[in-house]
Formats: sequence, structure tokens, C-alpha cells
Amino acid sequence: MTTPSHEPPESSWPRLRTGDQVALVSPASFPDATAVEDLTRLLRSWGLRVKIGEHVFDQRGYLAGHDADRLSDLNAAFADPEIRAVITTRGGAGAYRILDGLDVDAIRADPKPLVGFSDITYLHLTIWRQARVPGIHGCLVGPHATATVRHLLTSTEPVTHHRHPQLMSAAAEVPGHARGHLLGGWLSALAGLAGAGLPDLTGAILLIEAERTIGLGQVDRQLTQLIRSGALDGLRGIVLGRFPGFEDYTDRGWNLVDVLRDRLTPLGVPVLGGLEFGHGPDPHAVALGTMAELDTGSGTLTLRPPAHDRYG
Repeated sequence: MTTPSHEPPESSWPRLRTGDQVALVSPASFPDATAVEDLTRLLRSWGLRVKIGEHVFDQRGYLAGHDADRLSDLNAAFADPEIRAVITTRGGAGAYRILDGLDVDAIRADPKPLVGFSDITYLHLTIWRQARVPGIHGCLVGPHATATVRHLLTSTEPVTHHRHPQLMSAAAEVPGHARGHLLGGWLSALAGLAGAGLPDLTGAILLIEAERTIGLGQVDRQLTQLIRSGALDGLRGIVLGRFPGFEDYTDRGWNLVDVLRDRLTPLGVPVLGGLEFGHGPDPHAVALGTMAELDTGSGTLTLRPPAHDRYG
């Protein structure tokens, strides 16, 4: 895929190789120690060296320690030339509190992938807006999750994701074809950044996924906030991931598909649902900030790789 001249290119990062070092950081909530041990063991089995952030296990309420300390670990990882990928230990809450302190100069000077999703979406969106560096929406828990993250970190080949017709969001499809940078992620973060640092989505394909914490009004309110803010004006297409918890949930005759159709169809852009991205067990990872092609006819989303070969 080539990038149209009017679209600034993203800054890809070097693919990981055996012997590279990666950093584990906790920019949101604190992880379970056993989970970090498992994550460290997994990464080392790939031939990588692992550096654990100083404040990874700090605890302050539901946060992994004080804002300044979480930010310090994150910025240190981005600024360290030995670190070739920054992997978050978990999402949760709190990443939105440290956005204004990101060392954007360091991120621009030495692009490297940030791996995470859920609350980490705030970081992905902010890094894209300020530095145009792609990230990886995913985690390293589960065989599909692990395999897809590893592929994105180590490969320079395009990736094609296929619609899963059994996923609920597949039924919200709007036929068509679109091309643009894939941005987005967790719906709560998208809505939370509307008017507070959401990137310009003009010309983009927007990924939306969410888990049910309350009723359908949660999704309706967040989508409406994005629409009313003007944030979705100029979108080229929408990709819908998983929405766990909504499968058997109805509210006075409506279900999730009714809400998605009601809010998204009037935007007049293609909508491809049924992608295995987001919350729920063993999700597929997807690159954010790379050029993507959406085709509802074939039920596919094809993305340019976020990594390049450092040796050309």
C-alpha cells in the first residue's frame, strides 16, 4: 500500500530481533506478580532481554503507584536506546492521568512500539497525535494474543484480519470499501479524549471495541459524545471488534446491534464488524497507526506492517 501524498507518513519502528531488550511498565493499574513472571518468561523464550520498570509493582489505590512514578518508568523506556519495545503489564485505570507528561521528543527521536489495550488506548491515541508512531492494540495472554503480538513485533509483512461472522458486531455491517490509517481502540478512551486530545480522525478508519460494564446506554452515550463533538466527521470507515457482555443483553427491545446501527449507519461510511480485537479472552492484536484497507465484500481488514527491517 502506498500513502497518498496529502497524508503524512507514520514513523515505523525496527522489528524485534533475538537479543533485543524490551521494557515492562505499568502506566495504569498494578499487575499481579505471577502475571509479570509469566510475561517475562514468555519474552525470554523469544530470545529477548527483559527490563522491568522500577515502579511496575507499586500500589496506590487502583493505580500502579504515583502518577509521576508511572510516567517516569514509561518515559525512561522510550528514551533508552537499548529498549526496542515497551510492553505494558496491564490496563485498568490511570494512563489518562499521565498523558501531558509524555516525552514526545524521545518518542519521535527513536520510534518503538507500545503494546497494550483497554486503558492503554489513551496512550496509543496521544502518541499518534503527537508523534505519529504506530502501536499495538493487544496483550500477551492467550495463544492467539501472543502469536499476533509477536508477529507484529517481528515481521515486516502485511497482515489481513478476517471477519468472524459469529461475533455480535458482525451484524452491524454497512457495505463498502475504505482506506486510511487505522486508529482507535477502547470506546471509553475514545469518548474520554473527545475535546481533550483526541487525534484528528479525518481520513481514518476507526476501530471501536468495548466491554459491558453497565447497560446499552454506556455505548449509546459514548458514541453520541463522539458524534456531537464532531470527532467522527471525515471518517472513511469503521471497524468493530468485540463487545463482550452484550451477547444476551437487551434493554426494552434493543440490543447492542440496534445501538451500533442507529448511531453508526447515518455516518455514511463502511462498517466492518466481527473482528477479534478488544476485550474478552485471547484477543487478536492489531497495529494502530498504519495504513489499512477495509473491504466488507471479502470481510477483511488488511494493514501495512508497523515495523521495518533495521538493515533495510
